[in-house]
Amino acid sequence: MRQGFKLCQTLGRLLLSSFALGFFLSNGAHAQADKKTYEPTIAQAGKDVIWVPTPNDLVVKMLETAKVTPNDLVYDLGAGDGKIPIQAARQFGARAVGIEFNPDMANLARQHAQRAGVADKVTIVTGDIFEEDFSNATVVTLYLLTSLNLKLKPTLLNMKPGTRVVSNSFMMGAWEPDLIINPEVGGRGVISPATGGRGYFWIVPAKVQGEWSLTGLPGIPTAHLSLQQKFQKTEGTLTFGDNRSQRVVGKLNGAQLTLTFKDANDKEQTFIGEVAGKKIHASLQESPTTVMTAVKLH
Repeated sequence: MRQGFKLCQTLGRLLLSSFALGFFLSNGAHAQADKKTYEPTIAQAGKDVIWVPTPNDLVVKMLETAKVTPNDLVYDLGAGDGKIPIQAARQFGARAVGIEFNPDMANLARQHAQRAGVADKVTIVTGDIFEEDFSNATVVTLYLLTSLNLKLKPTLLNMKPGTRVVSNSFMMGAWEPDLIINPEVGGRGVISPATGGRGYFWIVPAKVQGEWSLTGLPGIPTAHLSLQQKFQKTEGTLTFGDNRSQRVVGKLNGAQLTLTFKDANDKEQTFIGEVAGKKIHASLQESPTTVMTAVKLH
């Protein structure tokens, strides 16, 4: 009798365990079915902007314009689904970092990088573009709004001279672009099936505004160079030792400064210098062996 009772107990436990296992597996299967892959929708709201992916052709043109190479570190501010960082790594061999505020979108971008086989080159950071540090970037890409570009502009202008910045559709206010991508495309937000949208390209200029002492000009032992600067454009006054002075006009291409002036013989010359902090090492376009140095006074 006792053996029969024990047998009933054992069978009961087995039935209960089977029921529990079946319940667990069934619920697990339903949970997996209910868990859907995150799928963003065009024009969905984000922290500061709506999400609209950059057309594929424009992505390539933006990266080509910035002359991205395997030596570059590309930061995409507002990375979305990771399209630009992935393309920078896959086609151009660069290391790339995307900063994306939406955790679901950031995770999707990581999945896309994994599928594209570039997860070793692409990092997606879940964060705020106004709080994350991207000062070591050599290329910065944007698809924000003008108001956000303007907010970022002081940070961009303080980056290393020569850093390249590319924006889809939106400009930087008074900081004029060095180049317009797809200028034939209409105004802001217009997409052409053939070329994508319009883009804007800048090179962060060195800071040259101030007073400089210049030595090495042929026939002129010492000269004084006073420069004013508006982003990549510069102008000022070149004063020789005998107090003769003239207006000079120039442009910055990253750390390279080009100025035109007239020498002691009233001949037009082109000054080409490389800005290195408070020094400019330069030569004359017409006489490359001429070595000049400008030292910043204040």
